[in-house]
Amino acid sequence: MDYGYLKNKRILLVDDEPEILNMVASILESEGFTNIASAASVKEALRLAADFNPELAVLDIMLPDGDGFFLMEQLRKSGSYPVLFLTACGEDKDKLKGFGIGADDYMVKPFLPEELVFRIIAILRRSYKDENPLVKLNGCTINFDCAEVIKEGVHIMLTAKEYEILAALYRNAGRIVTIDSLCEAAWGENPFGYENSLMAHIRRIREKIELNPSRPVSLITVKGLGYKLITLNNQ
Repeated sequence: MDYGYLKNKRILLVDDEPEILNMVASILESEGFTNIASAASVKEALRLAADFNPELAVLDIMLPDGDGFFLMEQLRKSGSYPVLFLTACGEDKDKLKGFGIGADDYMVKPFLPEELVFRIIAILRRSYKDENPLVKLNGCTINFDCAEVIKEGVHIMLTAKEYEILAALYRNAGRIVTIDSLCEAAWGENPFGYENSLMAHIRRIREKIELNPSRPVSLITVKGLGYKLITLNNQ
């Protein structure tokens, strides 16, 4: 199952270094995460969390008015959402303390952006694994768990290739996915020469998801670049 349904989760970032906050926010936004709030101190984080109601917190340990361990304990008083420590404190005693008070993961700076994204997705999937896998489009619903489209009360099965193409589009919902990327998602690491096959699959997918396939509103062609999927949350 892809992780597109997690992209609207509210993520609170806390770090006293503005460049780190900006970098982490940019990394997450480039992956399609849409609800991100940032704070540079314990006081600011607690004030922000009261209104933002985060569903994941990414915390530094060394903060100007306290530490991330104390902050986590305070945040947990108002919610049991997961916490990832992202910090320069790499000593074993710090890691043990973080996990000992209930952190879900612990990363040491400097870090690889890809690893941070993978760990955040893993935490969210563990924490919100009961999330409804249904994706609503204009006029139909996609159930990725069952590989089917539900349109006007009719259940329409997706083929394996249609599923892979739709999953790749949904992972990037609202953004352009290139033809090469879609071919790679459906046909593997050597996708060259499948452009015509992709067009045929896109046509069949539209017949299944669009109310009027000749005038698509959910699966849009971006001339010369690729395609994008518009879900009701992305309109």
